Amino acid sequence: MPQILVKLIDLCQRDDAGMGQVAKLIAHDAGMTARILGIANSSAYSHSSLQLGLAQSLNTLGIEMIKTLVINESVFQTFSSFSRLNRTDLRGFWLHALKTAVIARELAKKMSYPRSEEAYLAGLLHDVGRLALLGAAPREYSSNFLAEDDEHLCSIETGSMGISHAEAGAWIIEQWNLDSFLADSVLYHHEPITRLQSAHPLIRLVCLAHLLGSYKSDSPALKGAAALCAIEETDIQTILSGVNAYTKTAATYFGIDLTDADQASPSAEYVPHEPAGNRVEDRLAEEVRNMALLSASVQNFSGIRSGKDLLESITRSARILFNFEEMVVFLQDANSKALVGFPLGDRQQRLSGFSIPSTGGGIIVDAVSNRRISYAKRDDSSLGLVEEQLLRAMGTECLAYIPLITGQSCLGVLAGGLSSVQLTELWGQERFLKSFATQAATSLESSTAARSEMEKHIAKVNEAHREASRKIVHEVNNPLSIIKNYLGVLDDKLANQEPVNEELSILNEEIDRVGRIVGGFANPDSPPQEETTEVNGVLKDVVRLFSISRFLPASVKIVVKTTDRPDVMPGSADPLKQILLNLIKNAVEALPRGGVIGVRNNGRVTREGRSYIELRISDNGAGIPADVLANLFSPVRSSKGGENHGLGLNIVQGLVKNLNGFISCRSGESGTTFEILLPVQDATANHGSETKQISKHEVS
Repeated sequence: MPQILVKLIDLCQRDDAGMGQVAKLIAHDAGMTARILGIANSSAYSHSSLQLGLAQSLNTLGIEMIKTLVINESVFQTFSSFSRLNRTDLRGFWLHALKTAVIARELAKKMSYPRSEEAYLAGLLHDVGRLALLGAAPREYSSNFLAEDDEHLCSIETGSMGISHAEAGAWIIEQWNLDSFLADSVLYHHEPITRLQSAHPLIRLVCLAHLLGSYKSDSPALKGAAALCAIEETDIQTILSGVNAYTKTAATYFGIDLTDADQASPSAEYVPHEPAGNRVEDRLAEEVRNMALLSASVQNFSGIRSGKDLLESITRSARILFNFEEMVVFLQDANSKALVGFPLGDRQQRLSGFSIPSTGGGIIVDAVSNRRISYAKRDDSSLGLVEEQLLRAMGTECLAYIPLITGQSCLGVLAGGLSSVQLTELWGQERFLKSFATQAATSLESSTAARSEMEKHIAKVNEAHREASRKIVHEVNNPLSIIKNYLGVLDDKLANQEPVNEELSILNEEIDRVGRIVGGFANPDSPPQEETTEVNGVLKDVVRLFSISRFLPASVKIVVKTTDRPDVMPGSADPLKQILLNLIKNAVEALPRGGVIGVRNNGRVTREGRSYIELRISDNGAGIPADVLANLFSPVRSSKGGENHGLGLNIVQGLVKNLNGFISCRSGESGTTFEILLPVQDATANHGSETKQISKHEVS
């Protein structure tokens, strides 16, 4: 797959994917750009004779539609070469693929699977191995390509081609090196339902989506797959009700002819299946050697305090002592008793979300419950799905499961990957292996400080994510409130046939600002762009937002005063606008019985030898209580109610600081005043210039 498409797919699977990031990547792909421009300017989306550019097209279609288009176009671009190699009718194939993709995405939403676009992609690709086999051997595979895609097809393909379409599709996807169970979902979509009990959610939902999108939708396996995904019959009917229309619309966008595809019965013609004595001295010397190595390992473990570092040391020692090719640690959850993957390094990060229930069965679970070392070999026909996935993820022939036992507790399992030859050698070292595991478990058990550190770190990270989410909701609520109020104004003006150009301009500005606010939180470390802002213009714009909206009560007036000269600060207008909106909204809420809000630019002042622009936002309300004033800029709960209140002034302080400015507050019985100092762009200009009122607006 071309790298641009891999990057686009990876970006579209991220929940925090912003329109700017998507646009930047799409602009580098001419085919993708042309497709999106064509759809955005089609009659379905555009009602104007003007042709939309790429940025306008992306905003018109929306991020969710863009994600779907990107994934579809990526797949069609990548695999179109297979279809050009022969004249086989592909209408039925693409109909089933698109149906399965749509169903998989809706199932993901019903199952609360967080990466619905990954599910869509998995559904779209689940049968792509059939295209690959058709392209590789069109003469030999053409009959099988038209055959019904049921549980018998894979075995017939293996007998005649040496590989099934599920295996071929998974192999292709593995070449992209995606950190995902996408390849596994393709590989196992024909597995018996009984083997999928402990499978990753993506595997289960793709299996169900395939059954729902196939010709035999009444398959006996369908009920079991639905139960495995906790999907009710009513949910299935709701999902299926909109699938056909959406599928045909998507096919039209991408130039795929599905005429009569849903009426074409697949051929039942198949290609025929073609048949396919240690001496005492040596043992003593080995024991002495093992004791020395074990002693060195224990000494190494004892000096480590960090839980992650200790696990890395344990796996590193195990690799050296027992010649393991790969190592993964599974720790037992104290509450659910499930085994949770704890990968170390960058290669198996997908296993970090791999959870194996204690009731799920399999060799690894038996190793824990029986407290004995167990082994799994790739060529063992009785392997469970968990073992197959681990063997594939670690890329080894065999696995050794070593329980980490201390006293009466089992902390988890060391899973080591090795070859068949290495496995034979390891059998003779079980006693040494058990001793090593016991020492490792004891070190883990005793490192309570390290465990506490890890738990605190996890809690800190979670709280940071929650805090960032609350701040995003709080800040986005400002432009959304403005948009809501102006929609009401727009409705009234349209009813009276009055001009609405100004309102539409404001709505467009605020919608764009929502995207920039979210983008700013998503990329806090991105370098600021070289911009300057004229402060007086921003003050007037903010007051204008309140002037004709329904947000300002009739009993409240806003008086704005500006200077007779441009006051330019370095930086974007957006953060200043956010600062003013937060402070003015707070002032409005502080005047439940009405009053006056002052928005004033006092011009340039000099503080400690530097030039600043001094802004003041004031109200004549009852003032801020002393206990609140003492922690004014801390993210504390306010008395307003709601999950995200109490964050506004903390965000304001952060924005002012990012602009290299200062903020302070004075409050008493006669009201509250916030003073903001912002740096001047032309620092060499004359200091202390006199402020002159050239405009005074009263807004009520």
